[in-house]
Amino acid sequence: MIKKITEKDKEDWENFLNNKKKNINKNKIKKKDIKNPDKDKQDWENFLNDKKKIPNKDFVHKKNIRFEKIKKIDLHGYTIEEANKGIEQFIQKSFDENVTKIIVITGKGLRSSNIENPYLSKDLSILKYSVPEFIENNKSLTQLIIETTDAKIEDGGSGAFYIYLKRKK
Repeated sequence: MIKKITEKDKEDWENFLNNKKKNINKNKIKKKDIKNPDKDKQDWENFLNDKKKIPNKDFVHKKNIRFEKIKKIDLHGYTIEEANKGIEQFIQKSFDENVTKIIVITGKGLRSSNIENPYLSKDLSILKYSVPEFIENNKSLTQLIIETTDAKIEDGGSGAFYIYLKRKK
């Protein structure tokens, strides 16, 4: 299909070309009037010598920085009661030592003998599920904790989780 150019199309094209020529002239960079180059140099030196305007980032005191202190606990082979008691003591001790992050390794529960017992909950009898629930339901522990999150692969993946502790006052 061949479309013919109408008079309106020609007129629009001419207007476009004329406007383009005008814009090219507008966009040309004008040379800066260099009347007093010594004044620019003097202003720059004054700026550099003024200590108030350029703070030295190496000497700025940063008092709100909290350096990361990490501890790890491995609960493999623990019973639910042992794990809950152990994690409670470990969190309290870590809080007292200003630890910022705890890595709790529970394991995935794949080899748990509790799976075969029909009278036990498959989820709550496995430490992977029961320990985080114990922490969430324990008021004294939740007051010390900012949050709990899933662990990265290098720290145990789905068989571990992180606990971020608050600052000790």
